[in-house]
Amino acid sequence: MAKHIDDRKVAIIGVGFVGSATAFALLESGLFSEMVLVDVDQARAEGEALDISHGIPFASPCNIYAGTYDDIVDASVIVVTAGANQKPGETRIDLVKKNVAILKGILAEIRKRDCVGVLLVVSNPVDILTYVAAKLSGMPQNRVLGSGTVLDTARLKRFIGLGLNVDSRNVHVRILGEHGDSEIIAWSNAHVSGVPLEDVFHMRVEGSYEQFRHEIADRVRNSAYDIIAKKGATYYGIALSVKRICEAIVRDEKSVLSISTVLAGEYGLTDVALSTPCVVGEYGIEGTLPPALNYAEQNSLRESAQKLKDVIADLDLSLPEE
Repeated sequence: MAKHIDDRKVAIIGVGFVGSATAFALLESGLFSEMVLVDVDQARAEGEALDISHGIPFASPCNIYAGTYDDIVDASVIVVTAGANQKPGETRIDLVKKNVAILKGILAEIRKRDCVGVLLVVSNPVDILTYVAAKLSGMPQNRVLGSGTVLDTARLKRFIGLGLNVDSRNVHVRILGEHGDSEIIAWSNAHVSGVPLEDVFHMRVEGSYEQFRHEIADRVRNSAYDIIAKKGATYYGIALSVKRICEAIVRDEKSVLSISTVLAGEYGLTDVALSTPCVVGEYGIEGTLPPALNYAEQNSLRESAQKLKDVIADLDLSLPEE
């Protein structure tokens, strides 16, 4: 087995809506010169590889192909998007048993091989699956991470930017905790280019700041449900989120992203995976930067963590017998 990392190679396991959109986004990014698609439906993987590869003359050179687990060993990033889709009216937590079973099968294959890159879990419920991957993959914990609330945070910035009529890239705020209904918006340290968010609101908008926060939070929390109700699945936003995380890894950017990781005492929490700002570089997670939270936010975060722990407690954390 290969022992070196090919930093221009990515593997995507699962090429449904999210996996194929991610492959397309990564081709457009020019980050990788080799991309292997792995799926239980080999024909589907081959078809996606062919379809996307036909756009290479308009993008950057890249060898895109359908492969097997033997082809993922030296990939710098292994992206896991395999799993059942969230159905209308179904929460991410409702998906847990189906997708934990699927992930365990994938992890059994990964354990057989000396994979040397970063394992990026995207499938939902991402925090639960990130915890399972950290426990069962056999990989160093810093190299196992989940996409977490990167997308939630992007949605939040987008909606705040629209509400205040400012560039969303200048909005600085984080969503912590579960990628799901118990997520926490860290309003207490939100700002627009260094100016506290509440001050910017009163400069730009008339009305109640509390009402503004409530409406924004509700919109962010229901975004996925709204999209699923209208088109059946979400995939473009998460694909771009995966691209952003891959950029931080491949370029060793040391970027601070709200990814899911198993906590080691942050906010007094352990043995649970949830999102907190982390420094992300070529070796995965290089440290956490948990922001100061007010009392109410800390309580909400602990409640979010307990909700996830309750789900974890009912899981069978053993791999299928070989």
